[in-house]
Amino acid sequence: MYGMLLESVQHFVQLEYGEEMWQQVLEHAGCKFAVFNTHHIYPDHLMTSLAAACAELTGEGATMDDFMQFFGRCFVRFFSNFGYDLTIRATGRYFSDFLQNVDNIHMQMRFTYPKMKSPSMYITHVDPQGVVLVYRSTRQGLIHYFMGQLYQIAEELYNTQLSIKVLDEVTSAPGARKVQVRFRLDFDNREFVLSRTGKHTHMERLTLPAVPCSMLMRLFPFGFAFGEDMRILAAGEKLLQVCGTSPDALLGQSVIDNFKLRRPRGIPFSWKNTMYLHSVLFELEVIRTLKVEEDKGAANVVDDKHNPMLPLLLDRRRGSQGTRSILLKGQMKYVDDIKAIIFLCSPLINNMDELPNMGLYLNDLNLHGLSREMVLAGWQHCSRLELMFERAEQRSMELERSYTLLDCWKRRGDELLYSMIPRPVADRLRTEKNSLSTCQSFDSVSVLFCELVDFSSSTVQDAMDVVMSMNAVFTCFDALMDRYHVYKVETVGQVYMAVSGAPDFDPEHAQNVADVALSLIRHVKQLQLPSGISIQIRIGIHSGPVVAGVVGLKVPRYCLFGDTVNTAARMQTTSFPGKIHVSTVTRKLLPTDRYVIEPRGLVSVKGKGKMETYWVEHNPAAVEEPETSEVVKNVRDTDSKSLESSSQK
Repeated sequence: MYGMLLESVQHFVQLEYGEEMWQQVLEHAGCKFAVFNTHHIYPDHLMTSLAAACAELTGEGATMDDFMQFFGRCFVRFFSNFGYDLTIRATGRYFSDFLQNVDNIHMQMRFTYPKMKSPSMYITHVDPQGVVLVYRSTRQGLIHYFMGQLYQIAEELYNTQLSIKVLDEVTSAPGARKVQVRFRLDFDNREFVLSRTGKHTHMERLTLPAVPCSMLMRLFPFGFAFGEDMRILAAGEKLLQVCGTSPDALLGQSVIDNFKLRRPRGIPFSWKNTMYLHSVLFELEVIRTLKVEEDKGAANVVDDKHNPMLPLLLDRRRGSQGTRSILLKGQMKYVDDIKAIIFLCSPLINNMDELPNMGLYLNDLNLHGLSREMVLAGWQHCSRLELMFERAEQRSMELERSYTLLDCWKRRGDELLYSMIPRPVADRLRTEKNSLSTCQSFDSVSVLFCELVDFSSSTVQDAMDVVMSMNAVFTCFDALMDRYHVYKVETVGQVYMAVSGAPDFDPEHAQNVADVALSLIRHVKQLQLPSGISIQIRIGIHSGPVVAGVVGLKVPRYCLFGDTVNTAARMQTTSFPGKIHVSTVTRKLLPTDRYVIEPRGLVSVKGKGKMETYWVEHNPAAVEEPETSEVVKNVRDTDSKSLESSSQK
């Protein structure tokens, strides 16, 4: 939607509730725009989000629908500053005249707001107490906003008290996003009904003889008549010429096959819609074919360069809008005597230069009106300008789709980057030219190494089972890391490495790693793996200082360096399946009331000699944090499905 709609909301919310309340509404609605531009396009959901935020923050007991009606009233009060109230007043003397001509107002504003997705409305019933109005839109959630506009226009511009009741509402599929609502509008409509009755009475008093249809077609040489079955009953002489067909060939043909409805937009070209929109200006495009004699003339051409007719014929064949298409603009009028609708129209031409390319001449234009004078002066309705707007709108939509696709791929790229490198480190790496600038030293972190064991030739059926089993285990491990504030560093073969305390400092890094280690042992037993495969894990943990940073240019990785990493790896290689092996340093950082810590004794560690180490087990008496079993269950279910599908393959 255009920013002018949101400008009206901002102006009157600030006026009614103050600047501080407006800032709270913006924050609560998640709106990142502090100022709205009149001709800028904004997301449609902003209006409903602002209404919901106002309903929740003002505390007056008003609902979101009440605020949507308030926003609709605000828009009518706001656009009076632009002079649009005069346009509405000029549509007719009565409120019903305005309701019948809303689509014409939108058509006149299409150059100022070319991307406007205007609703369509028409009256299906009129009586002295009001009308039945049908509202159609491609936007959902704006029904009460529309009602607020009607209330304010009736009161402010027509001095009429209005009551609106929703009779029924039809919403299409979520993908189509179309809504149709039938309203009952109750107001004093007696003067409008009397004016229509007076017109009918005056026409009945006329004693003039009936006018033949041929005379009407001479007055409107581009007009045509069609019946309820949408078949052409009569057509003007000039229309037959530009269509390149004989009268017998066009009569009885379908209107839809020979004409394309350009305006009003968004509605099917049907008898019912044409009857309802009798007050709206229609714009049709002629679907043209070459004349038979022109085809023969082009086929018999021997020398293309010496035939002056050929360029014209080629232009007529082109799909270019400016050379081939003829636009007819006029009004659909129902004639009760013949039970048919007559399209009283004139062609849209900018200047005399366009006449030859369209196969028309000045004397082809209507004798009545100012068609010829306007072409000679060069200022008829600028269909070329409208075409430029439509092309610009199409390019803009393509650009928006490209930006949406770009954002999607950028988001995917960010997700992939953050899965390889920690988010704060990756953001720092984007602004720095040298990857060494990301290196940091940490005084104390806890490093975990976990190895999958019991992979042997006697238990593994084939390589695919190994790959799928490791994927299921490591996917489960990845789901547990974020829960315990542990960062996965890398996987090398069957070894899984993680750290807590880097890149984000955490004073409880040893407890985080111990918790995730216990969770790993517990959940690896619950995974559903291919038949014949049994996996156990052995874990080693050590705490101490490290240096961390991104190294390399191709496939950069976030790596840890230092003796702490080597010692943690030795703890893992000297551990047993199903056990958590920790060093003395890590043991001192773990609370004894939360874990059962048993001494293992002196262990010979490569490169370290004899070291005092410990086993860590879960303490059943300790109070645990509630476990997110749903997340782990979902991961396990996903892995199981992938395993089953792979086994079937």
